Amino acid sequence: MPYLHRSLRPQLHPVPSNARTVHSSGQSFEQLRQGCLESGTLFEDADFPASNSSLFYSERPQVPFVWKRPGEIVENPEFILGGATRTDICQGELGDCWLLAAIASLTLNQKALARVLPQDQGFGSGYAGIFHFQFWQHSEWLDVVIDDRLPTFRDRLVFLHSADHNEFWSALLEKAYAKLNGSYEALKGGSTIEAMEDFTGGVAETFQIREAPEDFYEILEKALKRGSLLGCSIDILSASESEARTPFGLIKGHAYTVTGLDQVNFQGQRIRLLRVRNPWGQVEWNGPWSDRMAFEDFKTHFDKVEICNLTPDALEDSALHKWEVTVHQGRWVRGSTAGGCRNFLDTFWTNPQIKLSLTERDEGQESCTFLAALMQKDRRKLKRFGANMLTIGYAIYQCPDKDGHLSRDFFKYHASLARSKTFINLREVSGRFQLPPGDYILVPSTFEPHQEADFCLRIFSEKRAITRDLDEDTDIDLPELPKPTPQEEETEEEQQFRALFRRIAGEDMEVTAEELEYTLNAVLQKKTAVKFKKLSLLSCRNIISLMDTSGNGKLGFEEFRVFWDKLKHWMNLFVQFDVDKSGTMSSYELRTALKSAGFQLSGHLLQLIVLRYADENLQLDFDDYLNCLVRLENASRVFQSLRVTNRDSMHLNINEFIGLTMNI
Repeated sequence: MPYLHRSLRPQLHPVPSNARTVHSSGQSFEQLRQGCLESGTLFEDADFPASNSSLFYSERPQVPFVWKRPGEIVENPEFILGGATRTDICQGELGDCWLLAAIASLTLNQKALARVLPQDQGFGSGYAGIFHFQFWQHSEWLDVVIDDRLPTFRDRLVFLHSADHNEFWSALLEKAYAKLNGSYEALKGGSTIEAMEDFTGGVAETFQIREAPEDFYEILEKALKRGSLLGCSIDILSASESEARTPFGLIKGHAYTVTGLDQVNFQGQRIRLLRVRNPWGQVEWNGPWSDRMAFEDFKTHFDKVEICNLTPDALEDSALHKWEVTVHQGRWVRGSTAGGCRNFLDTFWTNPQIKLSLTERDEGQESCTFLAALMQKDRRKLKRFGANMLTIGYAIYQCPDKDGHLSRDFFKYHASLARSKTFINLREVSGRFQLPPGDYILVPSTFEPHQEADFCLRIFSEKRAITRDLDEDTDIDLPELPKPTPQEEETEEEQQFRALFRRIAGEDMEVTAEELEYTLNAVLQKKTAVKFKKLSLLSCRNIISLMDTSGNGKLGFEEFRVFWDKLKHWMNLFVQFDVDKSGTMSSYELRTALKSAGFQLSGHLLQLIVLRYADENLQLDFDDYLNCLVRLENASRVFQSLRVTNRDSMHLNINEFIGLTMNI
């Protein structure tokens, strides 16, 4: 007898082939299963072992859990028994009701369910102790393989289980999702919409019920008909209210699923009803209409509804639309691109900036509709390392005529046209907007500056839109080195400088690295506008490497004079862009100073410079700043001399490359 119930046969869907295999072996589910069948062994997943490390990262089990395969728990295990339904989802000893609510909602859409639960597996023919599930992560589908060893206590499943003890699809799904996020403990606490998106690749919209539009019932009804997943919850004001029971049998802070809507005639009136599912399978609404509740009661007792649209269809329009979708993967990097929100003007402008060109109006409209969804990546997986959800959001600005990354002054004098409803510590923040055709700049950010995370920004538009990252192209603008002035034509100032140089260099009129070290330290120590620690001998050798045109490891008079002019210019820039007059330069101030010095750098290069030269407080002393400029100019001039004519590239063999890098 096949493992699938006969009633499911007409609904079988082929296993999608475009999911990426993520097992460390590099082998697919089918390859791993065939290997086990050929060797006569049951699969054991080394990536997610049957041990405490897969259970918890901050605690130990309170009772001794025993990992068992379904065949060791019951005599006749089934993967799916009688169809996958919401009654198969009973919460265990883990605070993941948000996940269970999403799974319950998933069972209402057979097509979406068949994607998450590939139906080419079970306990019948071909069983090898291995199962796989597919989840959407940051714009791609992943195929997650697990073995079927499950944590038990006294021969009962500890976590998610079915009301029928012979059915195991829901328990195995929970295990695969725990593996995706690092552990079972990582699943404690969350938003239903997070799992809904991971099950569908859909896009989320959140409604505060008290602020919902007048046609809210119709919006919910249309969403359910489209197969969208719906969750709802009651807000809590403090941690003490979490899972508190109301007199009507509802649980505060608990994730519920909206599984159906209907209308009935009662005493001459048309009553609108909802069916709300509690993943606990018990503690239900005890008000009017029993397991169902009137829509008016729903609006009174619940606070929030989350809708995950399988495709981002326009909720305000009865016709379905195929939206255009673009995706940007980015990073907030401390000291470089983690500028925080607009409250932090000095750093906000350093955030990633996405240019959005809306080119076509909606049908019969003067504006363009689009949805922007900003997601912070892998925060649940990073919980074991102390990472929490960051508070994130975005702002949208009218694009100025000039192109390129917008500066601090732009945001100082221009207000945003639109923004996310709030900055909030959810995995994703999304919003729907209508703006006239034109060019706009979207700035995604954390609320506080200096907070690091990877992010994924999705733009959905009803008509074709064009997006691109406004990262700076690397462009170096260095002046030609001046030609030496004949000694007989020197000005009085230049003659005085020559006399000073002779006192430093001696009769040979050349400065060694040691002599340069002594001279620069003596001069710079007197500059009160900069904080300065002793310039090292290595720094002085780098300076000589930049300026030494003769190749003898020393600076002649003309070379020293050119460097001295550079030093004065760089010092003036340091004082000018040290906005807070701290005597040091922040990594954000450095970005502007480098551009004024002729170095327009990409975001990636700026990140490397910050890692190399800034301290733990993202500050640079003058000597760090000087070293940075010397190395940048040295590398730039070498490239300019070696590059292919009229092209931004050069060709080096291994000897040339090593010689070049050793010199720089």
